[in-house]
Amino acid sequence: MSVLSRRSVLAGAAATAGLATVGAPAARAAGKRVPLTREEHRVVIVGSGFGGGVTALRFAQAGVPSLVLERGIRWPTGPNAETFPHATSPDKRLFWLGSPVELFGLKLKGFETPYTGLLERVFGNGMDIICASGVGGGSLVYQGMTLQPTRDLFEAVMPAGIDYTQMDEVYYRRVAQMLQIETAPEELIAGKTYKPARVFARNAARQGYDVSKIPMPIDWTYALRELNGEMKPSYTNGDCAMGVNNGGKHSVDVTYIAAAEATGLVTVATQHNVTDVAKLPDGRWEVHVERISTDGTVLENKILTAKALVMAAGQAGTTRLLMRAAAKGAIPDLPDGLGEGWGSNGDRIYLWTNFLDDFGAPQGGPVIYGSKEWADPATANTIIQASLPPTPNLRSTMMVGFGISEGRGTFTYDAAKDDAVLNWPKDADDTLYQQIHKRATKIAGPLSALTDTTALYPSTWHPLGGAAMGSVCDLDGRVKGHSGLYVLDGALVPGSTAACNPSMTIAALAERATDRLLAEDKDTVF
Repeated sequence: MSVLSRRSVLAGAAATAGLATVGAPAARAAGKRVPLTREEHRVVIVGSGFGGGVTALRFAQAGVPSLVLERGIRWPTGPNAETFPHATSPDKRLFWLGSPVELFGLKLKGFETPYTGLLERVFGNGMDIICASGVGGGSLVYQGMTLQPTRDLFEAVMPAGIDYTQMDEVYYRRVAQMLQIETAPEELIAGKTYKPARVFARNAARQGYDVSKIPMPIDWTYALRELNGEMKPSYTNGDCAMGVNNGGKHSVDVTYIAAAEATGLVTVATQHNVTDVAKLPDGRWEVHVERISTDGTVLENKILTAKALVMAAGQAGTTRLLMRAAAKGAIPDLPDGLGEGWGSNGDRIYLWTNFLDDFGAPQGGPVIYGSKEWADPATANTIIQASLPPTPNLRSTMMVGFGISEGRGTFTYDAAKDDAVLNWPKDADDTLYQQIHKRATKIAGPLSALTDTTALYPSTWHPLGGAAMGSVCDLDGRVKGHSGLYVLDGALVPGSTAACNPSMTIAALAERATDRLLAEDKDTVF
């Protein structure tokens, strides 16, 4: 009997006795019984972001039903909605339960009420990870840059055996169609609030750098309607960093997940927080779940069994759950490479203050132009301009850089915390950082200052690796030595998505993998 199977018995006994199981302090304090439910499923998918959304849809289209577990809530939007919090007036909706609400060592006030909010800060040694929660995962808050690497860049970072021609002609195109990507229209760029984008493009071109529009999963008519006064500003004032209230953003919840649910074969269970995963003696997979209220109170404990378990909880979530299972013996003999090969995708975020050009306020967003330096994989990087949220005029805007890096971190299990913790070497991405900083400085131009916020607070929104293909998984996301266990999210990617932000490549790899899993594992493994 596995460790978690024994825990199942204990959980059942606790529920029968009217006691809350571990992780339900609010219910225990109130003296309430927490019921225990058991369910059997063909496929359980942990997470509803790019990996989970792709998997749910493609499995359903092939007749395979699945249960998608999402710890967060739904964030429905529409014209003039107030679903998402605002960066300039944040409230409890911004932070996930228990996420440390502090910045630069200072505890922030006004977030005392816990909530199943958008963002979680995952502490690491040398680098923190910022990850999202909610139906749609990271697509809810990502800026939306939908970039496809060239063949040379892709092959420089991905394992041999993935055919780039097929990725280009089939899977990247599939993602682009699902997300309905478009570049911003000239009419919008000419608008008053888009001056920072125009200054960025002008300065980059003056330095001889590539300048191009960035494809985005956005219906830009929403932004144009804002300019015409038909909608309350969300795009055109940069108030889209924590989700776009006006709608028009083709995030995973309104594309892949919506299409998956429309088949009738997919159930998305929100506010279902996975605490442990295990392998049963008969080869099935066991998932321990807490169904929670928005304040974190545990309403129900669930033990789910399934023929197939797809880990798509985001890089941090997937890696930490698998490493806990390995440390406790709940999934024996997981590959030795688990927790290794982690990368930040080379993220750098700058505050660009310009004393020559007045950027003005507010600033239109989210992203219009970028500059790619992609000729040499050894130095490949991308720099984009991103708007500030609607603040007083600070004569500042944002520049963001990322690229191919050699820096790698490792997760290690900490028994005292019962958690896997990232260890990131100091200056691991220095070579790439110097390349990005040099270009950003030239683009900023004279009478400008760049503040490297990543140096002030080492963190990334683009964590990759930890259960990478080649070492932990095969190229289709199968965890080696464990039939029916799959990884289909950023944890599968070995540290970099080739000078592109990760979303499109994660989704394309999941599209590729699900084709193969349905061809080879359907009706045999699950």
